[in-house]
Parts: sequence; structure tokens; C-alpha cells
Amino acid sequence: MAEPATTPPADDAMVAEFAALLKNIWKDLHDPFVLWQVGALLLCLLGAWFVLRMVREHTAAGAGEDVSAARRFGRSGLRRVVFPLSALIFVVIVRPVLARYHNVHLLDLAMPLLGSMAVIRFVVYTVRQAAGGASSWLGGFEKTFAGLVWSVVALHIVGWLPEVIDALDAVSFSIGSQKLSLWLVLQGMAMVLLTVLVALWVAGLLERRIVAAAGMDLNMRTVLTRITRAMLIVVAVLIALPMVGIDLTTLSVFGGALGVGLGFGLQKIAANYVSGFIILLDRSIRIGNLITVGSERGVVSEITTRYTVVKAANGIESIIPNETLVGSVVRNETLNDTKVMLPISIQVGYEVDIERALEIMVEVTGAHSRVLDQPAPKGFLSDFGESGINLKLLCWIADPEEGTLGITSAINMEVWRRFKREGISIPFPQREVRVLGAVAVSAGTAEDGPPAAIAAGPAS
Repeated sequence: MAEPATTPPADDAMVAEFAALLKNIWKDLHDPFVLWQVGALLLCLLGAWFVLRMVREHTAAGAGEDVSAARRFGRSGLRRVVFPLSALIFVVIVRPVLARYHNVHLLDLAMPLLGSMAVIRFVVYTVRQAAGGASSWLGGFEKTFAGLVWSVVALHIVGWLPEVIDALDAVSFSIGSQKLSLWLVLQGMAMVLLTVLVALWVAGLLERRIVAAAGMDLNMRTVLTRITRAMLIVVAVLIALPMVGIDLTTLSVFGGALGVGLGFGLQKIAANYVSGFIILLDRSIRIGNLITVGSERGVVSEITTRYTVVKAANGIESIIPNETLVGSVVRNETLNDTKVMLPISIQVGYEVDIERALEIMVEVTGAHSRVLDQPAPKGFLSDFGESGINLKLLCWIADPEEGTLGITSAINMEVWRRFKREGISIPFPQREVRVLGAVAVSAGTAEDGPPAAIAAGPAS
């Protein structure tokens, strides 16, 4: 009895098909007419490059438009797949024309490679957006990741992947009792990357929920999002390594030595990170507070786990390590109450009406829009100076982050106008020098005549 015919598996059939395709390509390479295939493929790639350039110019022209997130996602995704898709379309058009005269095995191989490139680029871009968008660390390595994944798929398409895996598996080494190979390490890295991307995606979902939570302090939201992301990444790594057969206990000795080295070498950085969490948790410094640290004074514009950004009134931003904020005196002018007192000093002459001068100063200050009514402005006689009487005006403002130079200048200018109008003088330093006794005008004796006296009048 004859045995029933069996159908070969689909994977084996595909491998056999690509093996035959590679053999045909190898034969074509020995034929001068293969230059027609190479030229046609280069022409398709050149046309795809022109299409990519036009798409980039078109999308760059509309970059400043206020468009929805879905439209921005579509534009960015199109820029990533337009080159392989355009090349694939050109190859599909050129292939039947060239097939009438020559073999097209090289173009047959280019079609799955270009198609897989388009799919992989779009998938990696989608994963990047889901994991954190433009601010994600994945953004800087998107092309690298896409290229690595496409290389693996290309090796599988041409049928060389098993040989590459065997070569990588042959390179082995031992860490303790655990025997590792280069292929196992690469598998572990790929699995860690995959689980970390999933963790970042979950962290992004939780972060949006936390940010949308009403009634929660901004610092507490920042702490929760960062702790959640860090914990999910650690859990992802702990799950990924055992999945590929790497025993975590064998890495304990290496991890301990690395931890000791990092403890000595990176203790400052670790202290900054711990201080950052302390600042975020105790809420002693918040975004928008006006603080003074040493010689730096400005508004807190950003708080990270390692440093805090303070923007001064002149626009210069200072990056202050969090350890400095925790270990030194910080003047927070808007911690619990944004009202601060603004002193203004003015000197008048001894001959003026002091009470009237104080009335004018209080009246002018109370009319300014930034000066608070309660507590009300008050004027005081501070002390008696060499050239005049020193008066001090005390007023309160509720927006010190807007700066004090503008309001001080406006009040001084108006006080000067009112004083000038009512004849109240503002003195300036003066000195009167008198020379007492006889000073000889020229060398000689008393018989030459009486000595002359020299006197100096007021001098400024």
C-alpha cells in the first residue's frame, strides 16, 4: 500500500523558494545583463528619494500649522514609510516591463525587502509614540532599532538567519556557573527592550491618568509618574532576563561589585536624585516659586530628579543641583504667601515739610496698580543724614516674580515730579572747604609783605 503524500510545511516551502531565488540571483550575477536589473533597481531607489524629498518639503511647509495629534502622527508616519513604499511601487511598475527581455530575480528579492522595511519603520514609530512620544529616549534610537529589526527580517527572507544564529551561539563565555553565548545575550537584550517598551507604554497610560487627576498637587503628580515608570522598568527587566534563560542569581556578584563602584563614583549624582525626590515630596519648592539660592534669584521653571531650573528676571536660566537646595539655605519668597514688602528710600532737604513729603510718598505709592491696599503703604523718617533727611516708604506687592525694578522706578519718577511741583528739594552731597591760617604765596620772608589767605567756597 502506497504511503499518502504529505504536504511540506509552509515555512519549508518558503525557505526552498527563497533558496531557489538566491541561486537564480547568483546565476544572474555572472551574466552581464544583470546590469539592467541593477540599473532598474537604482532608478527605482532614486525616484523614491525624490518622492521622499517632495514629501518632506510639503510637510515642513505646514509644520507651523495648528493641527490635531492624529494628523501630526500621520505626517510623521508618512515621512518614515514613503521611501520604501515609493521604491516598492516603482519596482512593481518596472518589473513586468523588464521581465519581457531579461530575468528579474534581483527585483523579486527587492520587493519583500522594501515591503518589510516600510512595515517595520511604521511599527517602530508607532511603538515609540505609544511609549512616550517625542520626549521618549526611544526617539533618538528609532532608526537604529528599525534598522536592526529589518536586518533580522532580511536575513530570514534570504535564508541566512539560521547560519548567523549558529555562529553567534558558538561564541560562548561563563559568568559564575551560568554559561552564556552571544546569541543568548542578544536575545536577552531584545527581550529587555520589548518588555521595557511595554512598561513605558503602560507608564504613559498611568501618567495621563495621574496628570488628569483633579485636586492633586503638581509635585505629587511628578513623583508618582516617575516612581511608577522606574518601578515598571525594573519589573520589565526582572521578567525579561529569566524568559531567555539568564539566571539573575549568577549576576549577583557582578551586580554587587558594580553597585560598590557606582556608590563611590556616583555618590554625588545619587545624592542629587534622592534630594530631588525629597523636594518633590515635601513640596518646599514648587514650580513658579520665587527663590534665592546663594547669588542666584529667580522663578522655578522646572524640577527634575537631579536638578532644578531657576529663571532669573534677565531671562538667564540657572541649573542648580538638588543637593544644593536641600543642604543650604533657600529663600522662598512665595512659599505660603506671595505678598512681599518692598522698601523705597528717598532723601529730602532739612528745610522741607517732612510730613507733607511723607504724605506725597504714600499717596503716589498707593495709586500704583501693583501695590496692595492691605497692608497699606506707610512712610517713615528713617534717620538724619549728612546732606538731608532720609525717608523710607514700605509697601506690599503680591507678584514679586514680575520683578521690582519697574515698580520702584515708576514710584520714584512720580515722587520726583510731585516734589518738583511742590518745591520739595532732594539734596545732593556738598562739601565746603575753608583754609584757615596764613599760606605763603611765594617763597620769601615776612618783610616781603603780609601773607595772603586762600579760601575755597562750596564744592560738590
